[in-house]
Amino acid sequence: MRSTRLLYLPLLISTLLYGQKLYGQKPQIWGTIPHESESATRAFPPQLRSELVSLRDAALSDDFAYKQLEYLTDSIGPRPQGSPQADAAAHYVADEMRKLGLDVHLEPVPVHRFMRGTDTAELVEYPGQAEGTHQKIVVTALYGNSPTTDAGLTADVIVVNNFDELRALGREKVAGKIVLYTYVYDHSKAIAGRSGAAYSEAVRYRASGAKAASELGAVASLVRSAGDGAFRLAHAGWSADAPIPAGAVSAEDAGLIARLAARGRVRLHLTLTTRQGPAAQGYNVVADLKGSEHPEQIVIVSGHLDSWDLGTGAIDDGAGVVVAMETAELVHRLGLHPKRTIRVIAWMNEEMDASGRDAYAKDHAAELPNHVAAMESDGGAEHPLGFRVKISKAAEEELSPVAEVLRPFGGNLFEQVSDAPDTDIEPLVGKGVPGFGVWQNGLTYFTYHHTAADTLDKVVPEELRENAACMAVMGYALAETQEPLPR
Repeated sequence: MRSTRLLYLPLLISTLLYGQKLYGQKPQIWGTIPHESESATRAFPPQLRSELVSLRDAALSDDFAYKQLEYLTDSIGPRPQGSPQADAAAHYVADEMRKLGLDVHLEPVPVHRFMRGTDTAELVEYPGQAEGTHQKIVVTALYGNSPTTDAGLTADVIVVNNFDELRALGREKVAGKIVLYTYVYDHSKAIAGRSGAAYSEAVRYRASGAKAASELGAVASLVRSAGDGAFRLAHAGWSADAPIPAGAVSAEDAGLIARLAARGRVRLHLTLTTRQGPAAQGYNVVADLKGSEHPEQIVIVSGHLDSWDLGTGAIDDGAGVVVAMETAELVHRLGLHPKRTIRVIAWMNEEMDASGRDAYAKDHAAELPNHVAAMESDGGAEHPLGFRVKISKAAEEELSPVAEVLRPFGGNLFEQVSDAPDTDIEPLVGKGVPGFGVWQNGLTYFTYHHTAADTLDKVVPEELRENAACMAVMGYALAETQEPLPR
């Protein structure tokens, strides 16, 4: 028996060492009994913990957020910056918050109208083409696009996978051509809960592709849509201003063009007359549920109200707005009175140049030191895993009771990030305000994100309620603890 044990001993040691390397922690950690930190015990007395459970349970059985989202998407519809729909949505959210007794302000935000024109493309010459035929390509103009004439343009297509391949071709081979980037969104990352990382890798070509192509003399730039390849959808989005037309084609059409180009010459006729319109005025909706003891101290719960014009902005980001609204509704309905002010913000113009967040940071500069925390939801309405956070380790330890309250439906993870968790709270987090982003699993978010299919039917009511529970529980906890979070 002794020899048998010695035989297995190296295997055991190897397994333990592998586990330590793989998980970045000592294997013995699973054998320890967890203890709540003293700061968490002080910050969360029994009554507060009971109130958090009540908020969670109320959120998981309430349809307030879904009804609000239904109205925003079905009745008001798409909400691009500077549009009548965006204005109507801002006034609607303001009125709904006033009904709950909040102190509401519509704060001006400088924007530009987004004017959708004609976005079409078709293959007019390609290998194996049947005589007298063309093939339509699904395309949408990108914001930052320099439009074509009404007649459009026709040119050969050069296909590249990345910037290195483009640079290797050089001006001689690129000048006068349409450049198509075919970089593929990594769906395996999305399955692993890292959809944001996959998007960050792919979206660089949407953001900078036209600029890079124009520097080498290209006449237009197209990009494989920055998201999952499904349902032949074109994904709109922001692109750095460039002096050439810029568009996104569906993943399926990007693949088609690439296969044809591998066999011979491909010519494309492209018409993109969508453009940035005149200056206009939008609004951030800022609604305060005043604190009972420290009203000057502010906890932000938020989402952005503007959307692209192709869909109705259900997952991006009507869902974030309505779960922020529900935080106020639940606190009001349960008769709770947080020590600090809970500020509901529906941001304007996150999508095109984030002028809403910049206007808020400027207008509220004097009170930024009194912002205790800033939270945003801008990842859709799928099952929430917890929160992506930019907070101190001491603050994370102190918030362990919140994680425990959210544990029953699995919304209890904290993931530390190096920058702000979401776009609109970046200026605040940059000034040291603790930042929180509701962290959804993202399995299908980038399938519908920025497309015509971003509609209410993509939202599962039960999952939206889980998102509301996460924001309400965390928002109230941050507003009610005896002291602000340690920084």
